[in-house]
Amino acid sequence: MRSPRPSPCKINLVLNILDRRPDGFHELETLLLPVPLCDEITLEPARDAVELTCSNPEVPTDGTNLVVRAANAFFEQTGDRRGLRIHLEKRIPMAAGLGGGSSNAATTLLALNELCGHPLAEGELAFIAAQLGSDVPFFLQPGPAIGIGRGEQLQAVPSLRSLDGLHLLLIHPGFGVSTPWAYRHLAAFPEALHGRPGRAGEVAALLGQGERDRGLAGLFNSLETPVFDKYPVLRLYQEFLREHGALAAMMSGSGSTTFAFFDEVPRAATARSAFVRQFGETCWTAIVPATGSPATPSR
Repeated sequence: MRSPRPSPCKINLVLNILDRRPDGFHELETLLLPVPLCDEITLEPARDAVELTCSNPEVPTDGTNLVVRAANAFFEQTGDRRGLRIHLEKRIPMAAGLGGGSSNAATTLLALNELCGHPLAEGELAFIAAQLGSDVPFFLQPGPAIGIGRGEQLQAVPSLRSLDGLHLLLIHPGFGVSTPWAYRHLAAFPEALHGRPGRAGEVAALLGQGERDRGLAGLFNSLETPVFDKYPVLRLYQEFLREHGALAAMMSGSGSTTFAFFDEVPRAATARSAFVRQFGETCWTAIVPATGSPATPSR
């Protein structure tokens, strides 16, 4: 399998923290939307062991990388011990709240299962994915979904048709936010730690019924509270984008990426140009369709 396989990212339209669990994780509900901005993963046979290379030298390529962990977990489950060389062409920013690492792990599992003749059923792949990380199972399936529990228990969403034809402007500020840090600091903000249940389903229903404005008005992220407390510039990003034509703007995951919906590409491009003039050129930006084919980022 030498042809590259796309590894897309995601945004959280809703990330609603409900409570802290006895096991240390947080009970949550999230509405996840796949985004056609992709890394690429290429697999080919090797003599022995799992070898990973990456286009980004900042990405670790040892056993701590989720790609290597996914491959090793697959081989442990199947008993297959073939060697494997994996190349990761990295385009999605790291520590961005876009799920790039989780997507890479899921794409590796899917590609390996295909390469080895589909020895694992969907449920077995999902079990491995959930052990690797809360977001990994989402990337095993192709469409929007609601995640509950830690986010790993998925309910498919048939349609978010209100988003058809819209475009996303993604902005990464050049610094990441640690997911464990963001969740730890929720404790200082009780109002963010105990969200109102049902938000994810409500927004999914509105967007699925064609209620675009009401659905976008319901976008929500509990983690904005601790993250904005430390990085107030991210709040300014959202205010600026709304002032420049965004239908809605929100932080994805634990940050630090901001996403904004626009009704047409020229309006998104104009907002991006204004943003760069205001905040500088160090930010990574991309404009992609809310649904559609992979697109190439720019900066």
